[in-house]
This record gives sequence, structure tokens and C-alpha cells, in this order.
Amino acid sequence: MTRRDEYYNKAKQQGYRSRAAYKLQQLDELENVLPSGGTVVDLGAAPGGWLQVAAEEVGPEGTVIGVDLQRIKPLEEHDHVETIRGDMTENRTRERVVDAAGGTVDCVVSDMAPNMSGEYSLDQARSLYLAQRAAETALELLDSGGDFVVKVFQGPDVEEFRASLEEEFQYVRATTPDATRKQSSEIYLIAKGRLTAPVSVGDELEVEIEAIGSEGDGIASVEGYKLFVPDAEEGDVVRVRVEDVKPNFGFAQKLDRE
Repeated sequence: MTRRDEYYNKAKQQGYRSRAAYKLQQLDELENVLPSGGTVVDLGAAPGGWLQVAAEEVGPEGTVIGVDLQRIKPLEEHDHVETIRGDMTENRTRERVVDAAGGTVDCVVSDMAPNMSGEYSLDQARSLYLAQRAAETALELLDSGGDFVVKVFQGPDVEEFRASLEEEFQYVRATTPDATRKQSSEIYLIAKGRLTAPVSVGDELEVEIEAIGSEGDGIASVEGYKLFVPDAEEGDVVRVRVEDVKPNFGFAQKLDRE
């Protein structure tokens, strides 16, 4: 029996809407991306196989929101799943997702793929474009520490895309689930632990210098987030203005006291 037959038949027997359901199961087993009681957004959710798996994993205390341009048949067995018909590149669709989630979410998954033209270079470029749009959505929706899973076809600029995710998450892993068809060129990037900063550029606040860094700058901590402050000594309590913010550290300048 081929892998295609195995997973296709298994999906039919177990009531999943697509064989792709097993891909998400295997990705979750690998990196635990679907938290019990959490909120998950599924981009490109039709026909609903990934919605079924996400609903099972988060449980009845969780929430799953599926978005697709196509209509998704309701999952009557899971009343904690909501489906939205729309385009996530449009603000009104994103607003509907945020409203449905009640704020930020714990995980965004995307199994989106382009309409295949048969020309690999074109299909790969379109796949990467969809993955980039999914990443933009994930960065907008995810809470601190949240996870992102996205499919992309292997090819040019995928490593650059991965590097861009590594700037925003604790780490990124590339993998191909066993349920993927043997001839497929698709891979999945699992981005774990969304990095966010509790401060913004222009914020003014009082901080205590807790240590001195290797470059001689003072280091302060704001809710566990490091701020580097030049010309400061350990033990100083200073008022600063935030000048630059990275996902896991930032830079601030001391303000002159009046």
C-alpha cells in the first residue's frame, strides 16, 4: 500500500475531511503547537481537516477559527470551531478574526497552497508569497510565546524567509511530516515562541541598572526584557527613553534630570 493510499484511506475511516489532517497531527506531536484550552487560527482551512485536528487538541475549552476564501462546511461535532469566509490580506477579514478570538491567539497554522500552474518556479514563488502573507498575519495575531506553522514549497528565498521568522521567534524548525506525499516538494516551518517587547520606541520610564554588558552598556530589565543603556553603572536608577526595539532586547538613552 502506498503512503498516499494509507493516509487517504485512514482519513476516510476516521472521519477526517482530508488526508492532510495527519500532517498537522504529526507536526503537533513534534513540537506541541496546539495548546490545550488555547486559541488557534487556521489559514486556508478548507475543507476542514486541520480544523478537526486543532479542535481535538485544544479541547472544548479552546477556540479554533478557520479562514478561507471557500465556504467551509460547519463542523457540527465541534461547537468551539468558528469559520470565516474571507481573504486574510483584507483588513475587514482580520478584524473579524480578532473579534472571534477575543484578542491575541496562541497559534496560527497555514496549509495554504497556490492554484497549481504546472510550472514549478511559478508555483514555488506563489507558495512563498502565501507563506509570507501568512507570517504577516501570524505576527499581528500571536500573543507573546505563541507558535506559527506554515507550508512552503522548497526553492529560492525559502532560507531568507526562514531567517526572517528566526528574528521574531525563539527558534524555527523545518520538517516534512510522514503524511506528506513522497513526490511532494513541500516543507513546513514551525516557528516556536513569538518574541514580543513590553516597550515601544519613544517610551520614557525609570529603570534600575542590574548589570553591565560586555560592551560596557548598563543592562536593565523590564518584565524580563533587556534594555541596554549606555553610560550607566550597576545599581543606578535612571530615567530613559527607548530608542530601538528588537524582539528580545532593546536600546535606551538616559534622560537628563531636571
